[in-house]
Amino acid sequence: MIIFNGKKLAERILLDLKIEISEKKITPALSVISVGEDAASMLFIKNKKEAAKRIGIRVFHYKFNETVKELEILQKIEELNGDPKVHGIIVQLPLPKNFNTGKIIEKIDPKKDVDGFHKINRDLLKDKKKPYFYPPFPLAIFTAIKSAKKNLKGKKVSAIVGSEIFGETLKNYLDKEKIKAQYVLKQKNYFLDIKTKLKSADILITVCGCKRQLKGDMIKEGAILIDGGITCLSNGKIVGNVDRKSVEKKAAFLTPVPGGIGPLTVAFLLKNTYKSAEKLWK
Repeated sequence: MIIFNGKKLAERILLDLKIEISEKKITPALSVISVGEDAASMLFIKNKKEAAKRIGIRVFHYKFNETVKELEILQKIEELNGDPKVHGIIVQLPLPKNFNTGKIIEKIDPKKDVDGFHKINRDLLKDKKKPYFYPPFPLAIFTAIKSAKKNLKGKKVSAIVGSEIFGETLKNYLDKEKIKAQYVLKQKNYFLDIKTKLKSADILITVCGCKRQLKGDMIKEGAILIDGGITCLSNGKIVGNVDRKSVEKKAAFLTPVPGGIGPLTVAFLLKNTYKSAEKLWK
């Protein structure tokens, strides 16, 4: 089984960015909004801050507790939209269930939507037009699939996702790259409920925070496994959706957690932030 080294590829992208930022003497700035104390979200933000600092991008983290009113979040986004010193805005997902995720994301100026989840950016992608920003997470997933060096023509691609917005964005991005994918939303006991369907997928993408639920007896021989989920255990260990030990003799390719899709997503996000800063700087 081939193990994808997302961290190594991400470091190359970040090094190139660091050089460009230094040469052009600009200071990109990314604003991150989070609500609550989700452990995986806090880890993602920590990784973004650390990578950004190393290459010369400023990150401003606006952290709200779960009792915050949705209106306050919307007002903060409006304020950031109008700030010329802010080049990228993201809302760390998932949000607590009592928040309207779609409404909050739509408040972001699509020209600062470096995550690529705004409806305008999603619709441009769907219509095969260039969005303001290509979404970093699906781009990282596609990059990993491409690195498997398999002939993708006619391959069945399935994705298990945690949100409709991400599922649609992922499908549209892969469609742009001429990869036909279907996605389904995660439900309770989902892996067990569709065990037979999973076995037909040549490429299986999981982005649902389902701790080690995907087992070797659920996948097709020679499957390409793209693990985009992350769970923080009580002992501090980070694990993905795939039970690595049980799939290693059956799968052909795996993106590990940590060190796979995560670092690459951060690198592409910071690249979008740099591109935004370059445009707005002019």
